Amino acid sequence: MLSTPLAFNLVARDLPRSLERTAQEPMAARDIAYYEENISKIRSIDDFMSDERIYRFALKAHGLEDMAYAKAFIRKALEEGTDERDSFANRLADKRYRDLVETFNFKRYDSATTSFSRAQSGTIEKFVRQTLEETQGAQNEGVRLALYFERKAPGIENVYEILADPALLKVVQTALGLSPQTGGASVEQQAAFIEGRLDIADFKDPDALSRFLTRFTSLYELDNPTAPASAPNILIGGPTPQGIGINLLTSIQSIKRGGF
Repeated sequence: MLSTPLAFNLVARDLPRSLERTAQEPMAARDIAYYEENISKIRSIDDFMSDERIYRFALKAHGLEDMAYAKAFIRKALEEGTDERDSFANRLADKRYRDLVETFNFKRYDSATTSFSRAQSGTIEKFVRQTLEETQGAQNEGVRLALYFERKAPGIENVYEILADPALLKVVQTALGLSPQTGGASVEQQAAFIEGRLDIADFKDPDALSRFLTRFTSLYELDNPTAPASAPNILIGGPTPQGIGINLLTSIQSIKRGGF
């Protein structure tokens, strides 16, 4: 099995080719073909929710596959849209829901919603990227974390977005050599601690981001030596790992709402 730095570099250095291979995998290719053929037929929230393959494809594309069962929750987000500051999706700390609603904004565009490129080719591109990350994670969770961070990092605006995302926080903790036990500190203390050790603006610089991920993958490999045994499971957007308590996430949610 390849080491974490080597495996990540093999994927990242020719990402377009890696994505192309992923899209050509039989299962992914079938899902993509169905979505391409049927997305333009989706004209309402009811259509979207009732076509299980379209619905699950769209949620997976936005990193919300694990929430597919919560149809009432997703419907509420879609029905309220994003135009009002206090709409359901806007009140959630997790930006993935807002991204989903922006892509399928039936409240704003009605039946024309799925005619836009973001609902068609844009969603397919996101689906392929998510599938690539999942495939890599099945072999090495460190590679999945690095790919996820590489995708999300340029859009990070403040340290609270890192604290609110278990996967982003895992990468930062590993790269900075921080123990997960620092999660026991207050939100403000954790934010100040991280801000004193990295400049989030650097993540918008591809070279700086590459150096950061080289550090992460190297340190991840030291903590998790590559071996046939399965790697630790850090779920992207899933259950909270050790060191991030429910009280912390509640505090972050409150900060997001108060600062919108």
